[in-house]
Amino acid sequence: MADYQCGACGARVTGDSLVCPACGHKAGQSCISCGFVTSRTAFIGEPCPNCGSTAHLPKARAGDWSGLIKAGAFILGVVVVGTIVAFLLGQFRSPDVITGPMVEARSGHTATVIAGDRVLLAGGVGSNGPLASAEIFDATSGKFTATGSMKTARSGQTATPLADGRVLIAGGQGASGPTASAEIYDPRAGTFAVAGSMQTARTAHTATMLPNGLVLLAGGQGGSGPLASAELYDPKTGSFSATGQMTTPRARATATALGNGRVLIVGGQGAAADLASAEIYDPSSGTFTATGSLKTARQNHTATLLSDGRVLIAGGGQMAFGSTMATTEIYDPATGTFSETAQMSVPREYHTATPLPDGRVLIAGGENNAVDLASAEIYEPSPGRFTTAGVMPIACDSQTATTVGGKVLIAGGRAGNPLPTATLYDPATGAFQAINK
Repeated sequence: MADYQCGACGARVTGDSLVCPACGHKAGQSCISCGFVTSRTAFIGEPCPNCGSTAHLPKARAGDWSGLIKAGAFILGVVVVGTIVAFLLGQFRSPDVITGPMVEARSGHTATVIAGDRVLLAGGVGSNGPLASAEIFDATSGKFTATGSMKTARSGQTATPLADGRVLIAGGQGASGPTASAEIYDPRAGTFAVAGSMQTARTAHTATMLPNGLVLLAGGQGGSGPLASAELYDPKTGSFSATGQMTTPRARATATALGNGRVLIVGGQGAAADLASAEIYDPSSGTFTATGSLKTARQNHTATLLSDGRVLIAGGGQMAFGSTMATTEIYDPATGTFSETAQMSVPREYHTATPLPDGRVLIAGGENNAVDLASAEIYEPSPGRFTTAGVMPIACDSQTATTVGGKVLIAGGRAGNPLPTATLYDPATGAFQAINK
């Protein structure tokens, strides 16, 4: 039996699962006593190197040594295989203690462009669990500064820029589980204010701005598993209201606003397995309808709208098999179907995918079967291929990537522990440059 804290979202996990039921992270554990992340692999079987506590270790039943024997064998296998994979990829994990320019180390946070070439970074997981803090990156000065804190500490939330310049923060994993609370960030005042509550508590959901000014919040993880429910936030009234339900409950899916005003929902974690299904939300009718399915079921993937209106689906993982994928697919709204395209050079999930001004897509970081990646690559829609894009200064996953000031800001993430690091990618030169503290 296990009793530990997920290193990705901070949720308490009990039972025999190797996967966090709150956020789906399959390899993340931190010491319950002091919050220090002891390993990327669950059930590491060692006392916390920071405080010596054994509270995070699996609790063996009296007279039952089989669990410990299996754990030891599992650990040995992970160490050997992980070392070999890391050596072959040249992507060794970063050290546990790392300094950087951000005000606070964070992963699984949100990053939203606001007025004046600035980026709001909010919440996420810190060294001691979900964060309420937020900070601003100024592209002109290249500096991070603290701003007002959220009313509720959270990770796995969504952040949606509104037409009036404010930012809607909704849901996420709070200290005691998925939360329904929402807040509004006002860039002019630099403060957060309570924005009511969603109809349903949810984390690992999607949030999409619709052409009519409403925000669609769909699916996610609830208290009892993946959700099919969806709701709309109206900035004019500051209220949430229910809309049609998805055809399939799903968490850790992607949502992409299409050129025709509809929203494409793809993949994710279902009630019993990873999903290959996809569906379309129509704002005019407030309903979801099924569309073509992925060739390969996946979650923790990315979805990027291309300049020609198609959508690139890249990477992801399959929890059932414990595998990470290099495969990618293209969704064509004109036909409502998915087709396979070129494979990435490295399997990756928990990565980022950022559209560049020239129509290409920057794929960066992530992890490959629990090994953090520093590599990056570029997808060229025509002729549909990936090319290498250099190497980031640090390997990481669960980071954010935001286009600001003509460059891509890659901030935070995880490399054993949450990171305070940040990097800028310049599309003009194709180079990464670390932002100094």
